[in-house]
Amino acid sequence: MAVLLDGDESEPPERLPAGPLYVPVRPGPSGYVARLFRTPLGARTAVGFTSARGLTDTLGPQQRWIRLAEPALRALAAPLGITTVTVDPLFTAPAPAPLTTPAAASTVALLTTRA
Repeated sequence: MAVLLDGDESEPPERLPAGPLYVPVRPGPSGYVARLFRTPLGARTAVGFTSARGLTDTLGPQQRWIRLAEPALRALAAPLGITTVTVDPLFTAPAPAPLTTPAAASTVALLTTRA
């Protein structure tokens, strides 16, 4: 049954644990560490996906992942001051395009050679 929010209701529905998640990781100094992201408003968030396909569709097939329960992901992010866990994010920004024009490349060279 779907939960419908009434216009007069000020509280969102109760948050339920998401269960085991596919959590994106990256290499760190002592093994792998969870990748952290930012929300559209700039707040830091931990991210988990409910399926491996969702993770690879969003972050690409080369993205490494581990399985963590949602409470474990929260506990992992809490010491960093991150209290938000985003499950199955829908949108990501595309990777920046490489510099291909000679004018852009010379501007970068100029910016990097000046001290």
